[in-house]
Amino acid sequence: MNFQIKKNSLLLLIGAALLAAPSVKAQSKLDDYIREGLTSSQSIKQQNFVLEKNVYALKEAKSMFLPDVTFSTTYTKADGGRTIDFPTGDLFNGVYSTLNKLTGSNAFPQLQNQRIQLNPDNFYDAKIRTSLPILNAELIYNKRIKVQQVDMQKTEVLLYKRELVKEIKTAYYNYSKAVYATGIYESSLKLVEEGQRINTKLYDNSKVNRTVVLRSQNEVSRINASLIGAKKTAESARYYFNFLINRPLTDSILLDDIKELPGREQLLGTNISGREELSKLRIAKDINGNLTGMAKSYLIPKVGTFLDLGSQAFDWKFNNQSRYYLLGVSLEWNLFSSGKNNYRVKQTIADREALAAQTDYVQQQLLAELKVRQAGMQSAIAQYEAAQSQLKTSLTYYGDMLKLYKQGLAIYIELLDAQNQWINAQLNTNIALYDTWIAYTAIERANASFTIQ
Repeated sequence: MNFQIKKNSLLLLIGAALLAAPSVKAQSKLDDYIREGLTSSQSIKQQNFVLEKNVYALKEAKSMFLPDVTFSTTYTKADGGRTIDFPTGDLFNGVYSTLNKLTGSNAFPQLQNQRIQLNPDNFYDAKIRTSLPILNAELIYNKRIKVQQVDMQKTEVLLYKRELVKEIKTAYYNYSKAVYATGIYESSLKLVEEGQRINTKLYDNSKVNRTVVLRSQNEVSRINASLIGAKKTAESARYYFNFLINRPLTDSILLDDIKELPGREQLLGTNISGREELSKLRIAKDINGNLTGMAKSYLIPKVGTFLDLGSQAFDWKFNNQSRYYLLGVSLEWNLFSSGKNNYRVKQTIADREALAAQTDYVQQQLLAELKVRQAGMQSAIAQYEAAQSQLKTSLTYYGDMLKLYKQGLAIYIELLDAQNQWINAQLNTNIALYDTWIAYTAIERANASFTIQ
């Protein structure tokens, strides 16, 4: 039977490519997208703003050790209120009268008793105060805590970056998987359309029955529906990938030619010490230690000094008598607080125990995650190797059935079955290949092995 299907060569090339020996090729395009995503991600920018805030908080804590200069002034206008009676006339008038008689003059006038108002009237006090802490344990511990909070936020930024890298790589592989599946369906559609055309001609020449034509039409419809689904899947994957790297959703994506499996070195080892989650817990433990020290700082007295340079007088006078300076040293020591300080210390100790328990739990959780991811990759590799074997077998089977069908030694249903097995084997191989890379990405996330610049 003269069955000439020229489109077979395209599928044969696809099958040969999937069966080709692995070729190590750097994923330069994906690396570029990762750098772009880390630079433009809004989530990371938000975390960087929080980091910037913590840096300013640290600078504020450091500035508390420097002199503090303030200017203040007060003016009072008063009338009434408490007074002090000063008997000036009663004390001096008798003496003054005697002196006037002795001197024969009125040089010594009579005085009235005085009533002096305590509230200063028309009085101002303007000064510049410079204060400086000499010894303050709370400030020391506060500065240490602010430094650690900056480190904590840096770790948080790195955690966001690592999670974003995982999402970008996973989305990239899913998009690649969908694009190559679309290519397989497009080639398959051309194949079944050519088969339908030839079967229709054979039916017109009464060489095959109507069932062959109907089955050919069904195959065209089925492959076409699968192609539409694959295109929609690729479109959705493209939208999500562009969203992750903060680009317009419809932008095109360049793909690396991935034909090899990832390295299997990730299947070994159980090192999770690089996980940012554990780093944050270690920093939290250090912060707790300083909080405990701050709670105990009441045992150390606070010593400070100040210098006032100012002027105070009535009626806005400013002269040598109004100007003054005042230098002082202050000491504050908490001697009794009804147990409040001890309760604060006990709270920080309880927090420390909670952090220790949380750290143990998180370590076991992350180790279990790594083991699960490694098992997932082993399974993905096994699936890929099985799919490779199935692809090779189905390609041979399809080639044999095609020859038999051309010679009239096989019916169309047998050829169709071989063709579908081959198409499915290509799809399964494509899926298994990228699932292996996705599993590899999950391990990179689980053991924090991806290097983030």
